[in-house]
Amino acid sequence: MDNSGRIEPIDTDAVLWSASERDRAGRPLLLILHGFGSHEGDLFALTPHLPLRPVMASLRAPLSAGSGGWAWFPLDRDEGSAAVDAATLGVLQWLDALVTQPTSVGLLGFSQGGVMALQLMRHAPDRFAFAVQLSGFVAPGPRDGDDRLAARRPPVFWGRGTVDEVIPGDAVDWTQDWLPDHATLTERIYEGMPHTVSDAELRDVVGFLREQYPA
Repeated sequence: MDNSGRIEPIDTDAVLWSASERDRAGRPLLLILHGFGSHEGDLFALTPHLPLRPVMASLRAPLSAGSGGWAWFPLDRDEGSAAVDAATLGVLQWLDALVTQPTSVGLLGFSQGGVMALQLMRHAPDRFAFAVQLSGFVAPGPRDGDDRLAARRPPVFWGRGTVDEVIPGDAVDWTQDWLPDHATLTERIYEGMPHTVSDAELRDVVGFLREQYPA
């Protein structure tokens, strides 16, 4: 089946916001994207540790992954290639429909959410100020915005652990080849960290975000 142009819409009622709509005007937005089998409340728990300047919105992925969890795309690589684009178009559609438009948009994603963060940049390279990509990878294959992204080279934080058994080694390899050509990369590798976010990584993420949101 040809899935080109398919859109997986975001459930607007499931979005978790760090500020009321009245308090969002004139502020940047940090978009939070969870991993496979998780939900919008997972990474949102990190928000008390993050800079206060941006409004934060945590989205629920559109596909059911069972047991109350959600996914941005199937784990099967053949099915996932089109599905990641469908989910990406859904996030862009959701952003377009916001009543209060942010002054800028940053991205923070874990695992599949990290894939989504980079894919959003590839689809709309002029729209996003930066990305934080945790324990994820870049989706294979070229996208229309890749050349523009390479010209812009926005800041990207990429963190991963040495004992992550979830992300395939070849996905890490091609991400390591791709990112330096398409972003101003801050890469951090954490000894002994599995597929998670450690305290050390969180400290580095907070430092990176403070650079993006100077006082």
